[in-house]
Amino acid sequence: MLNIDLRKIYKFYPIEPAPAAGALPTGGDVYYECLDCTAIINSMPHIPSACVCGNLQGNSGKVEIKLEERVRAVKGKLK
Repeated sequence: MLNIDLRKIYKFYPIEPAPAAGALPTGGDVYYECLDCTAIINSMPHIPSACVCGNLQGNSGKVEIKLEERVRAVKGKLK
């Protein structure tokens, strides 16, 4: 797994209004931020991705979330 800090490449903005925990959006410019370890991964990762605490992990375009209430959906734009 690559350990890339996406904050060095993208500027992130919270999605407003905040989506409900059970209805998180997906898309090429949508990312999930773990509120426990502050890691950010793409909502549709095509390479193995995971946060340090294990709340978010994904691959092949799918993300598994253990505690959805500890995740914030954000949009990312290149700096």
